[in-house]
Amino acid sequence: MDQPQKSATPLPDGFHEKLTRATRDPGVYVMKDGAGHVLYVGKARDLKKRLASYRKPETALDIKTRVLMRKVADLETIVTRSEKEALILESNLIKRYRPRYNVDLKDDKRYPSLRLDTRQDYPKLTIVRKIQKDGAMYFGPFASAHAVRETLKFIDKTFKLRKCKRSEFRTRTRPCLHCQMQRCLAPCCMDVHKGDYDDIVKEVVLFLKGRTPELIQKVRIKMEQAGAVQDFERAAALRDKMFALERTLENQVAVNTDFKDRDVFGLARTDHLALITLLTVRGGFLMGTRHFEFSDPLSSDGEAFSTFLRQYYEKAPELPEEILLPVAMSDQALVGDWLSGLKGTRIRLLIPKRGEKADLMKMAARNAKKTATERSEALISELALRNRLKQRLRLMRRPDRVECIDISNLQGSDSVASIVVFLDGAPRKRSYRRYRVRTIDGPDDYGAIAEILGRRFQRETSQRPHPDLLMVDGGKGQLNMAIAVLEGCGLSGRFDVIGIAKPDTAKGETLDKIFIPGRADPVLLGNDRNLLLFLQRIRDEAHRVAIGYHRKRRGSQVTASILDHVHGIGTKRKRALLTHFGSIKKIRAATLEDLSAVPGMNRPAAEAVHRYFIDNTE
Repeated sequence: MDQPQKSATPLPDGFHEKLTRATRDPGVYVMKDGAGHVLYVGKARDLKKRLASYRKPETALDIKTRVLMRKVADLETIVTRSEKEALILESNLIKRYRPRYNVDLKDDKRYPSLRLDTRQDYPKLTIVRKIQKDGAMYFGPFASAHAVRETLKFIDKTFKLRKCKRSEFRTRTRPCLHCQMQRCLAPCCMDVHKGDYDDIVKEVVLFLKGRTPELIQKVRIKMEQAGAVQDFERAAALRDKMFALERTLENQVAVNTDFKDRDVFGLARTDHLALITLLTVRGGFLMGTRHFEFSDPLSSDGEAFSTFLRQYYEKAPELPEEILLPVAMSDQALVGDWLSGLKGTRIRLLIPKRGEKADLMKMAARNAKKTATERSEALISELALRNRLKQRLRLMRRPDRVECIDISNLQGSDSVASIVVFLDGAPRKRSYRRYRVRTIDGPDDYGAIAEILGRRFQRETSQRPHPDLLMVDGGKGQLNMAIAVLEGCGLSGRFDVIGIAKPDTAKGETLDKIFIPGRADPVLLGNDRNLLLFLQRIRDEAHRVAIGYHRKRRGSQVTASILDHVHGIGTKRKRALLTHFGSIKKIRAATLEDLSAVPGMNRPAAEAVHRYFIDNTE
């Protein structure tokens, strides 16, 4: 057995043996820490050769690899039959374990897209945030909700697709306001030829695919044909559509003269993050820009792009003809074959050095560098703010993970609570929790805080990490109650607790007060308003979530109490009525004919609902 050199990276017992026993087959290797958590997943054409690179002297490794190797306690290798199998297995393991040192394209922030199901007789566009393999067409993703709404607004005005939901489409008997505003052809209740509607759908698809010049040419031909047969009204409508499309085209930036579809990538790294920028070029026009931010991964630039491309294009609604990359990938041919298999036609992965394509690469690189610098500066600023907060409130640790609890009730009834989580200064919504207060009746905030914190730290400690700082919405009384609960849970002194209270305007106070344990008077943060604004933002988010949950619960209770009194209306009919009309107010205002037309309703049931609301009108 080969003995490790003394100058090599210090590795745990048994690790060198596993490195030595590694085969020269393709496969995947998984590095874990002492607790068994996966730190890094990598693939290799030759496992023995790849893993040997970790036996270099520590001074020969880059700083991120050094940090990783100091944490590694175990190594697992999985041999595959081919490099392509290793490629797929690596992607699956990264998605499963989300290792700290891999590029991970997280799904918790989904960009909006437009969905068009052309299998329906009269399809409509809808905004969605999850792309599924359901046979429908997806366009996007768009950089923001504002961008997708503006696009949909233009399409509604120019192409006049239907707007109503499928349930309304089946039952509507007269045109809605959209039809009166000339923004919908109203196929729900008017005679609209399906062929004409399908032609409009094809035009919408061309527009959303970035084929605006081609679409303008088609509209111009139709306009000239209408004018030739003296159908001047149709010709005028087509002229207006053409002018609208031309104005849209003027706002688009032409970046290629060959009018191909391309995705152009740029990469920038700082001391705190790595950022990939994507320029989407369709038909030679720049359609949009997106940025993907990662904690600076262990991988080289080529490895990072290989992992990123597989994660991104696995769920992309469409793939371009060409992908322009700033760096070479060791498995570029393999990734290219995989992408071509997804598209069904060949996709070229290029690293241009001159010409228009190289200019596009420079544009992507400039955007990536600018955005990475801005976000890195923001991270440094956030870090400095949390350091100042630690010093100002004399906290044990920097408050990187902050949790805040808020209680909400209406005159003491239906009490609920929320606990929100801020991680590194940003809300972590998937970690939010909403609670129903079960053991307290009446307006007892102290009792509610005791119950909810007990549930949070007695039952959920094993699944959720402790905060660095726990905030309680309230003054000294609420703070003391929280401290007593933590003592009962055996967590006293494990993390910091503070209270945040509204100012007492009767005493002339204007700023929120911060209470800390062991101090009678509040800490005033008026000299550093950013610290107070940071804490207020977290408290206000907890308040918003609690209020929203309280309203939702009360709304469901009110709905149930009204419809449950109607004879012959069970769970399915209640759901059908609310789905169709949207609210109790609209059900109350509906005619007997409208109620009868709801799927699942019959005439006697409709009469019972109609009669109930007439008899109970105040």
